[in-house]
Amino acid sequence: MKIVIAWSVIIQLTLFFAVPGFAAPATVPQPLAQAALLMDSDTGQILYQKNIDRKMYPASTTKIMTTLLALENSSLDNPVTVSRRAAEIGGSRIGLQPDEQVLMKNLLYILMLSSANDAAIAIAEHVGGSVENFAEMMNNRAKELGARNTHFVNPHGMPDKNHYTTARDLALISQKAMQNITFRRIVSTLTYKVERKKNMSKELLSQVEKLESIYGPVQEDFYNHNKLLGNGNYSYSGANGIKTGYTVDAGQCIVASAKREDREMIAVVLNTQGVNLWTDAAMLMDYGFDNFTSVELVKPQEMITDVVVKHGTKNAVLETAGFFNYNFPVGEKQQVDRFVELDDNINAPLKEGDKLGELVLTADGQELGRVPLQAVYPVACNIKSYWWFWPGIFLAVLLLLLMKSLIKAWLLKRRHFRKSIKRRNW
Repeated sequence: MKIVIAWSVIIQLTLFFAVPGFAAPATVPQPLAQAALLMDSDTGQILYQKNIDRKMYPASTTKIMTTLLALENSSLDNPVTVSRRAAEIGGSRIGLQPDEQVLMKNLLYILMLSSANDAAIAIAEHVGGSVENFAEMMNNRAKELGARNTHFVNPHGMPDKNHYTTARDLALISQKAMQNITFRRIVSTLTYKVERKKNMSKELLSQVEKLESIYGPVQEDFYNHNKLLGNGNYSYSGANGIKTGYTVDAGQCIVASAKREDREMIAVVLNTQGVNLWTDAAMLMDYGFDNFTSVELVKPQEMITDVVVKHGTKNAVLETAGFFNYNFPVGEKQQVDRFVELDDNINAPLKEGDKLGELVLTADGQELGRVPLQAVYPVACNIKSYWWFWPGIFLAVLLLLLMKSLIKAWLLKRRHFRKSIKRRNW
């Protein structure tokens, strides 16, 4: 279908379709958590929300950001030396010792499976130079991801009145983290072993052996606290992450995820109690998988329109620079409108892939999303369209010739003047 762009730079196409399905959406879930959210991991579409912008204590779900930053700013093979500050931190810990060296990879597994605060401090100091600098990195990254109502002061989530987030922000941070293959592998792992004593110096090993006689053997086997994984009583089909958390102030918290076929859900549950941690998360993800269907509204490299390019040799052809899927309630008919919004000034020259506007999708007056529109091929300048070009060239050449003549006359006059001075002196 040929699309004609009006001078208003906005056009409208209407797409009718029926979403396949056999039943109306089930009753909206009623989680007992103080704040809860369900998000489509691929599109970022929010399918359920409850107090999603209320500032809450995140407890150990904080460690999602800690792990993301470590993966983005360090190597898994880096040896990390544990400081005394890390070894003496309270809360959940696995007994890391001062001067103990552990690979970053192992620390990240320890952090996310066993929720070890001592591992969190060691990682923060290694990546940021100090806990304080690392917290600043956390806050900067949160802003980059659109988490505007979040503020971190530590890498582990121990209670602090200035350490808070929201269900929406945690979902955004987790959505980004799940795009990292290593992160996904870590948070979906059930058990992990680290041979800690093997890498200890003789002096440190001697100290640890004394402690073992009092406190028992050094922990080397680690188990994931997320009961949605595996085959236990609260296991969830397709579960693949992400992180639990608990403090008295924060209550029971979880950011859960599950993937079924080509769809993945992220559920955030903040401040619930007991087994509701698992049932709330499962209830939300069931709601998403069972009562919504994902419809592909835009395909990658879909030809949309052409547009006049100022001073160009031809029109630019625009195509979509990505795909766009949207979840609609099962069995519900929808009318989706498309609008093309172009940049204000589209001038030659253009390169292939230059972004020139957006395809906007709406339903019932509500914006569903946007897809960038890019140029399919380059567009060169049409030199003829610059009416002033040849007169400008002529004037420039004339000016150069005039300047050359003036300089030549000045040099000749200067030569005569010098000759006259020499004659007088002689």
